[in-house]
Amino acid sequence: MSDDKNYEPLYRVRHSASHILAQAVLDLFPGTKLAIGPVIDEGFYYDFDCPQTFQDEDLVKLEKRMQEIVDEKQEFRQSEISKAEARKFFHDRQEPYKLEIIEGIPGETVNLVQNGNFTDLCEGGHVQNSSEVKAFKLLSVAGAYWRGNENNAMLQRIYGTAFSSAKELEEYLKRREEALKRDHRKLGKQLDLFSFHPEAPGMPFYHPNGKIIYDELVKFWMAEHLKEGYLEVRTPVLMKDDLWHQSGHYDHYQQNMFFSKKDNDQYAIKPMNCPGHTLIYGNTQRSYRELPLRLAELGMVHRHERSGVLHGLFRVNAFTIDDAHIFCKEDQIESEITRCIGLVLRIYRTFGFEKIRVYLSTRPADSMGSEDIWKKAEAALREALAHNKIDYEVNEGGGAFYGPKIDFEITDSIGRSWQCGTIQLDFQMPMRFGLSFVDSDNQQKQPVMVHRAVFGSIERFYGILVEHYAGAFPLWLAPVQVRLATISDRHIPFAEKLMEQLKQAGLRVDADFKTEKIGHKVRDAELMKIPYLFVIGDKEMETGRVAVRMRGRKDLGVQDPAAMVEKIKQEVAQKTNTAIF
Repeated sequence: MSDDKNYEPLYRVRHSASHILAQAVLDLFPGTKLAIGPVIDEGFYYDFDCPQTFQDEDLVKLEKRMQEIVDEKQEFRQSEISKAEARKFFHDRQEPYKLEIIEGIPGETVNLVQNGNFTDLCEGGHVQNSSEVKAFKLLSVAGAYWRGNENNAMLQRIYGTAFSSAKELEEYLKRREEALKRDHRKLGKQLDLFSFHPEAPGMPFYHPNGKIIYDELVKFWMAEHLKEGYLEVRTPVLMKDDLWHQSGHYDHYQQNMFFSKKDNDQYAIKPMNCPGHTLIYGNTQRSYRELPLRLAELGMVHRHERSGVLHGLFRVNAFTIDDAHIFCKEDQIESEITRCIGLVLRIYRTFGFEKIRVYLSTRPADSMGSEDIWKKAEAALREALAHNKIDYEVNEGGGAFYGPKIDFEITDSIGRSWQCGTIQLDFQMPMRFGLSFVDSDNQQKQPVMVHRAVFGSIERFYGILVEHYAGAFPLWLAPVQVRLATISDRHIPFAEKLMEQLKQAGLRVDADFKTEKIGHKVRDAELMKIPYLFVIGDKEMETGRVAVRMRGRKDLGVQDPAAMVEKIKQEVAQKTNTAIF
């Protein structure tokens, strides 16, 4: 969060709630050492070094003590003191983590914030008194290494949230409950889509049903890119680490890379596709007539993540970037950015994402290249956004190390935001790799490189879709589009013949021939979120028709199978969401 947000009302409420939580912990668990307690997107947390393991019932006790502090209307007072005074203050209170934080603060003074008998090291941004924290809830306890380093002490992190009103808190808790029901890890197991195993930490195993969804996403992606004139390429997973020094990734990304050594050569497993694409571009002399050259790759990459931050498909060690790199002339930048924006928005809307926020992310602190080049790149992105009449917010310092970018944030069906797509403008990498083209004046010139992704990664986008649809995928993505359910064994031959006809028509079909009652089979189909269920009994065999149920317990009555096949094929072709509930 930027410094400006420190003074927004909701930030102040949550920041104050974090202090109130720490105060309550010290009151109920004397001897606890304090670490940090920042505001996060949906609330706050505080890390504690406590000899006692916090239990769920402790959260209830802490909430009660927090409410007492709120009712006391304690004033929040901020003061500035010298580092020497601060060291003595926290040394006397035996707070080693605060002492370590002080040493990392620049300058000779630090800020303290006091409410009641509690004092914390803090930069500020609080309510005037504790009674303004009108609604709060402690949510969970988790382990967290001090400063995120597994070599440091393991602390206990208490997560909470706070709002300015009870109504806002109630609405949030309802959304959270719904999100827990939609957890893609839970649904992935229920629907038999994917799994994770300790033999390959943070690397998903796709089961047959899950692989179907994965493949459908890939086919859709490839078809849309073919329309836009992209050429698909493939680059090696393992390349010498000299390449990554040349691209700049080694200096900025080394801690997230996997390495391997063979004979006397050091290799890196690629964390990104872009350097490989520069080698393809530079493999031959290019003419201005070839530009823009749009190279696309669904490339498997590996990035090392600490075990504590791995999270289903959302945070993994191995994933597929839906990557593309466009090599173009400077006077083609705006038209190419415009094409990219159109492609991103079109693809998102196919999945039902209509609310899309756009950010312009500018030069970060660890960037490479001159200020003039960065200004030129940022100006080009601003002009493209303005030309396309795209409303956007500025994310100061959020760009890639090699260039500014346009980031896309989608909102799912229960109101959560996800940052996915990105369009990045890069003058640096063509320079580092000596890329060129012969222009119309017969002069060698340097191309501009546009990096862009729509999904971000297939894995993360896949996980988002599982939760967005609550596992009830639209017909074109559903692993099983139609299930046949027989009422008794004598109906199986008819069902087997019909199943073969449906498969020949290109539909994904399975059958439930178990000796269970039809009500049980209907419930099973609902649990597996299958869009259409064809029920077959005596009447259906006699008439050659089927009783059709649509997902969500909607009875469509007796239908002609051939007509249903055409209806389903049309829904698949149009990628409609009519079977979602």
